[in-house]
Amino acid sequence: MTTTLSTAIKGLHLNLDRAGTWLAPLTLRLFIAWEFFESGLEKFNGQNWFEDIQARFPFPFDHLPASLNWELSMWAELIGALAILCGFGTRISALALIVVTVVATAAVHWPADWSTLSELAQGYAITNKGFGNFKLPAIYLAALLPLLFAGAGKLSVDAWLARVFWQRHTR
Repeated sequence: MTTTLSTAIKGLHLNLDRAGTWLAPLTLRLFIAWEFFESGLEKFNGQNWFEDIQARFPFPFDHLPASLNWELSMWAELIGALAILCGFGTRISALALIVVTVVATAAVHWPADWSTLSELAQGYAITNKGFGNFKLPAIYLAALLPLLFAGAGKLSVDAWLARVFWQRHTR
């Protein structure tokens, strides 16, 4: 009985490992694509409000015109989301979206004043109650980092291109 249970658990783990190489990065890509495309569409259809917060942008973005920052952010979100959805240029798109997220966190979501870690921790929230609201940007960074470091996974244009490129150069 113990051997059968152990074999079943090992088989389950093996199958989950196999499925994970396909599904785990795809899940992250779907989540990130949805979130950033939605944000990019809001900018595409909305009015530029970056002038109101331009002074809070970190260097070098604080030296660029607000209209250029708006365009850079909008197109990085729209194009980066579509690229990540397809798994094409995933690492460079993830890096671009990490930059957008860090700039947004610094300019909008980070608490203006805090002196202790417990005060900073109050900003780990979805809504801003006077302490910032950097929970969603932190979640986005947590989802983008595996895509940056590990790539798009097996179910992606990147993986297909790598297979095609590898086959041509190994003959």
